[in-house]
Amino acid sequence: MSDAAHDNKTTSTADLIAPVKRRIWIACIIQAVGATAGVAPFIAVAELGRVLLAEPPIDASHAWMVAGFAVVALAIRLVCMMAAAAITHIADLDLQLSLRRRMASHLARVPLGWFGERNAGLIKKALQDDVGALHHLVGHSYTNMVSALVTPLVALAYLVWIDWRLALAALVPVGLGVCLYTLQYRGYGEKMDAYNRALGDVNAAAVEFVQGIAVVKTFGQSQRAHGRFVARTRDFVKYFWEWLRGLLKIAATAEIVLSPLFAILTVLIAGLLMISAGVAAPISVLPFIVLAPALTAPFMMMAYAQNDVLMARRAAERIGELLTTPTLSEAENPEEPDGARVAFRNVSFAYDGETPAVSNIEMVLEPGTVTALVGPSGSGKTTLARLLPRFWDVTEGSIEIGGVPLTSMTSDMLYGSVSFVFQDVQLLRASIGENIALGRPDATEAEIETAAQSAQIHDRILALPRGYQSVIGEDARLSGGEAQRVSIARALLADAPILVLDEATSFADPEAEAAIQDALSKLAMGRTLLVIAHRLQTITEADQICVLDGGRIVERGQHDALISQQGLYADLWTAGSGAPNR
Repeated sequence: MSDAAHDNKTTSTADLIAPVKRRIWIACIIQAVGATAGVAPFIAVAELGRVLLAEPPIDASHAWMVAGFAVVALAIRLVCMMAAAAITHIADLDLQLSLRRRMASHLARVPLGWFGERNAGLIKKALQDDVGALHHLVGHSYTNMVSALVTPLVALAYLVWIDWRLALAALVPVGLGVCLYTLQYRGYGEKMDAYNRALGDVNAAAVEFVQGIAVVKTFGQSQRAHGRFVARTRDFVKYFWEWLRGLLKIAATAEIVLSPLFAILTVLIAGLLMISAGVAAPISVLPFIVLAPALTAPFMMMAYAQNDVLMARRAAERIGELLTTPTLSEAENPEEPDGARVAFRNVSFAYDGETPAVSNIEMVLEPGTVTALVGPSGSGKTTLARLLPRFWDVTEGSIEIGGVPLTSMTSDMLYGSVSFVFQDVQLLRASIGENIALGRPDATEAEIETAAQSAQIHDRILALPRGYQSVIGEDARLSGGEAQRVSIARALLADAPILVLDEATSFADPEAEAAIQDALSKLAMGRTLLVIAHRLQTITEADQICVLDGGRIVERGQHDALISQQGLYADLWTAGSGAPNR
């Protein structure tokens, strides 16, 4: 079932950024040079003060040399910072593009049934938000951490050279700040997991609300649906505020301790004590007043960078989970199917691997025939129909097309042989014409219009503002039945030899349904058609009707023969009298 190479291995941040790791290292080296140069002007100010406050006569040449040194250092810092930022941001753009393509490629090989079992909000979060969360890490955090390390080290080296005792005093705020931040980040990982779960619930509720707004308003439940979204939002805000409230005192204290004012105050007090004791000269305190903030301020940057690292780590784990989702196996030596004859060979399937949804299915679909699946709700009709386009791999047995098992075919071969139209229609935010031509991008306008005419949707499309160029969700807003007819036109244009229809006309009015059934009857000529109809009246002419109950085929035959048997099919026919068979 799976070809994922690392199903049991947690994807780390390092794994994800590996393609741009070299560029990040180069940027960090350049940033280190820039950070060193960034300290130089402050050293120059301190030295200039020492020169100007020294006993006369003032060494003017030395003063000008120090000033020139500061200007050159500033220029170097500016160039290095711009170069490092350019490298990391280009690397970030390349990484995001690469990751999204990789994720899209992987999702294209995931069983189609997987998407129906997953929360759309969480998938969106992984593709959009979690990949975006790596931006601060790659574009800013690593270079910021380099600056946060290099700046205080260079400043400290200079201050130790001036007076090691005052240097120790200048480190007191740093020690206090580190202790406070260590306390602040205690249990951060677990809290961040809870934060992401709460945010995922909000995303899911929003997607659910937007996608289902038409239905809930129809049944007067808009307030209830909106209430679920509001409840999830309130839960998120409540959790976030409780978490934040517990950190406020520690974070505020840490920011005060690491503030430039507190650093200057500390060295002033220490300097005054040493001057009073006669162990330090007043002029020696000046460099500490200028550079003490350089020892503490970078630690604030380090704290924010550390937060980005932790968030990116969690995002990387979720991206890794998606990238290691089991995929459908691809045949190493694929075989081309010979014809469109479909055979279910003792097929069983269980969603959970234990409780079978369908069991021991033996069924043959001959080319040019219509096979209908009917049965009570939960009998396994939809599951069986979706095994043919390989929404899942069967648990036992095999399904063959033209004598070739599905697992011995490539995805292109399979979907070149099988088209499907289900009741949960999915249209892309693209033009109507592009949606119809999705299976055949090279189709001509005439071919697209012919397919639309056969699906009884051509006139409706022409009534749109831009006709076939109208875009879904912009100037093309279709009803459920109209969207379904667009998807039927898509299947007609794809012209695959096998067609699977799951309640394909459930949203169509009787007149349109009759017309669509006529079109499908023409399409079935020389093709293999597997259909689940929501009205038994629509499949009375089927070549083969398979009646399912409890995941098994309990009756098989044509309409008249099944009616005469007075079994389950006859009961369904009598009870429904052509009404929806659900």
